[in-house]
Amino acid sequence: MSEIKQKLKTVFGYDSFRPLQEEIISNILSKRDSLIIMPTGGGKSLCYQIPALLFKGLTVVISPLISLMKDQVEQLKQLGVDAVVLNSSLTPEEYSYNFNCVKSKKAKMLYLAPESLFKDDIQWLLNEAGLESITVDEAHCISEWGHDFRKEYRQLGILRTKYPDAVCAALTATATPRVQDDIVKNLNLVNSQKFVASFDRKNLFLQVVPKLDPFLQTVEFLNEHKNQSGIIYCFSRRQVDELHEDLSGIGFSTKPYHAGLSDAERVTNQDLFTNDKVDIIIATIAFGMGINKSNVRFVIHYDLPKNLESYYQEIGRSGRDGVRADCLLLFSGSDTAKINYFINQKEDAVERISAKAHLDAMVRYAEYDGCRRQPLITYFGEHYSKVNCGMCDNCIAEAKVSEDITIAAQKFLSAVKRTGEIFGAGYIIDVLTGSEQEKILRNGHHNLTVYGIGKEYTKVQWKQIPIQLLNKNYLTRDVEFGGLKLTPSAIGVLFKKEKVFGRVEAKVRSSTKRLILKEDYDEELFEILRQKRRQIAEARNVPPYVIFSDRTLIEMAKELPQNEFQLSKISGIGEKKIKSYGSIFLILIKSYCAQKNIPAKKSVVIIKKTERKRYIEVGQEFNKNISVESIAETMGVKRETIIKHLFDYVLNGNKLNPDYLQSEVNSGKELQKNILNEFKREGTSALSPLKEKFGDAVTYDDLHLLRIIFLNKSK
Repeated sequence: MSEIKQKLKTVFGYDSFRPLQEEIISNILSKRDSLIIMPTGGGKSLCYQIPALLFKGLTVVISPLISLMKDQVEQLKQLGVDAVVLNSSLTPEEYSYNFNCVKSKKAKMLYLAPESLFKDDIQWLLNEAGLESITVDEAHCISEWGHDFRKEYRQLGILRTKYPDAVCAALTATATPRVQDDIVKNLNLVNSQKFVASFDRKNLFLQVVPKLDPFLQTVEFLNEHKNQSGIIYCFSRRQVDELHEDLSGIGFSTKPYHAGLSDAERVTNQDLFTNDKVDIIIATIAFGMGINKSNVRFVIHYDLPKNLESYYQEIGRSGRDGVRADCLLLFSGSDTAKINYFINQKEDAVERISAKAHLDAMVRYAEYDGCRRQPLITYFGEHYSKVNCGMCDNCIAEAKVSEDITIAAQKFLSAVKRTGEIFGAGYIIDVLTGSEQEKILRNGHHNLTVYGIGKEYTKVQWKQIPIQLLNKNYLTRDVEFGGLKLTPSAIGVLFKKEKVFGRVEAKVRSSTKRLILKEDYDEELFEILRQKRRQIAEARNVPPYVIFSDRTLIEMAKELPQNEFQLSKISGIGEKKIKSYGSIFLILIKSYCAQKNIPAKKSVVIIKKTERKRYIEVGQEFNKNISVESIAETMGVKRETIIKHLFDYVLNGNKLNPDYLQSEVNSGKELQKNILNEFKREGTSALSPLKEKFGDAVTYDDLHLLRIIFLNKSK
């Protein structure tokens, strides 16, 4: 367990695990198969990456998209992890180099597409490298009951049988209980343990508003999210192209993404978005599975998704760094009809009924008047009992004063009944408001007693009535055809003088007032750090979030670290990142603090009581001009132990006598100068690279002392 926590801190830069991570890692290291259902941004990758670092043999990661593999490998390399990918995107030279890294057992992790698995060279390589662990990412793709079934995933069960000694971990963010069972069966998981994390993404603000003027509503929303990364999902390619043209025409930074574009255009547009060179991607559902971008701050659904699985996965592409992200769904009954039209084209009756049931669940979510997390999370089989989440439009809405809407309810229910209980809300509203549409005249519904009796309300007002009647169980929606039907409860309203209370607003706002959660950090400094991150990313040809996440930059702008020890306490900064980027960002922060006259915060290290007493005692004795040798002799410990206590003393914000400290170093002045320059350039997290560089010219004791001198100067 100590090794696991050491990797967590030194490689990934985290002090503690998220829920279930520790249990999953222990299970995999014990060579027990695991099914892991964890929401996007919940920390799935860590669950197989830490075991991969601790296993002696190779870990293979099966991933569905080239862009996703490339992204994850790049992030691992930035952390100092030896990971490679083998796929068709590589040049022959790159492929050969990566192949040899696996063959020589230098690489601990190999990312592959399922299509590549059974190639002769790959099979030979897996046997040669000693396959110890198999990870199947996006495991829902193996199930025909999943929303993203892929036939090539079916062969993965053969792989599990071929390498019975290799432990298998299957991971997915979206899987209903039925899909979970299908994954276990098709992957041939042996005595597997299932880990299901909560589907509640607490940092996502969920919002559904009536689609009145979608373009203006979108512009209004985007103006609240200037210079932020976001995704807008549309139903059709044409809608994507039109929205891109309209938004870019008024100055928004957008690019389109759909199957009608060439492969080169899609790759280019995705790269521009990934690298923060374009703010907004406007896409069909063809976009997103290969996106591991952690700083997506919003997702807009311009049109209704066809099911809750797709919706959940698409909003899950935002806020992966744990920072607040906003999810807006523009909802219209006409979108339901549009999706129903395409569902009706399906030849298989079972498929049609299943798709309509999925759509019905999606519509019920959009029309729900309670906490939005309740229908969303319970859909995936998890119990959700919280009354107010504080992070959705319904939960933060001002208390609505109910009024008596019985007459309006009676009119609407009567119109549903008299038109045959086969039409949707839009048609019923047209009848009530006296529309002269050809369909109404053809059906003879202009002759009904309910025709035109609802002219006291606008169509916008009438649209609010069926939503409330559905929520109150006076109406139900036909799954197969989408028509509204009366429930037995409606009899009480129509014939037994039962009252209905609700709300009919004269004007429905285009967006709901957002709850602003203000993070307590210096926004000006955050922007400075963000720009530096972007410069470094461009120079290294990697996405900015691979350098540091938004969450990490926010913590820097809040905690204002002044040295590498303080920087190491920031979430997401491990040893490799301190060495690579620590000094660059520390210089910016210290310069900003000096410019703004912000006092530096002192380091606080939690050390056991006995250790705290000892390092303070050692530091105080040393400041009395008592030598390291003398203190070591008096305390009966080694010289290096006393030097370690002096290091802790300085890290805790204390000063040592610089002249007396200097007298303890035996190396020559020129060598000392060169080593101190290395600390300034490369950071102080690791001494072994300096020992390798300077060899026998310097001892480890002197390196330790010179590091203390370097840190002591910044106090």
